Amino acid sequence: MAQALIQIEELTKVFYTDEIETHALSGIHLTIDKGEYVAMSGPSGCGKSTLLSIIGLLDTPTGGKYHLNGHAVESLNFAQRSRIRNQEIGFIFQSFNLIGDLTVYENVELPLTYRSGMTQTERKRRVQESLERVSMAHRIKHYPSQLSGGQQQRVAVARALAGSPSILLADEPTGNLDSRNGEAVMELLQNLHSEGATICMVTHDPRFARHADRNVHLFDGKVVAEGDALEMLEAR
Repeated sequence: MAQALIQIEELTKVFYTDEIETHALSGIHLTIDKGEYVAMSGPSGCGKSTLLSIIGLLDTPTGGKYHLNGHAVESLNFAQRSRIRNQEIGFIFQSFNLIGDLTVYENVELPLTYRSGMTQTERKRRVQESLERVSMAHRIKHYPSQLSGGQQQRVAVARALAGSPSILLADEPTGNLDSRNGEAVMELLQNLHSEGATICMVTHDPRFARHADRNVHLFDGKVVAEGDALEMLEAR
């Protein structure tokens, strides 16, 4: 029986501006098992990026429960969230978020420098291994400006992998790529999943949602459909 990595119950998120309340998430229930590949989809403004931010401990919910690896994390303070985020979660962003004046090696190494007790030798080993996994070890001394968009996203994936996270969170990872590079990145994620990685991806593109085991469809801050990704997409 699969073990739950993410367990969310009755999760809500309300944004307050002046006297206006915006209910971004309303009563979300979601479970992601270890080794699962989940795609979250839905129209713009449906709450999927907000949900991904909460799963990634970049934001806190207004109400509800969130367990990560069996530990309640919804009420942790900033320092506690930062520590767990650094150890448990790998992020892949649409805009790559690489630092322009750092080399490929330095970009991948950077999150590891915040790990207490990790030696420089261990950091070097992890950086080398993660870059080899995404076929970018030959560009280790290059800067982001010297890479194509697809190559930059591969480096971003390597950065996420280097920390050996419990889950990879991908927010529109193909959004800034052409179709060829987008397919290549999706193939890379599929390969990582086949090796045992747990992945939760936000995507607008049904072609890429097909790569997932399960599709979670949001609308107006609620999960309105959930099931086998391919069956759901073919039913539309």
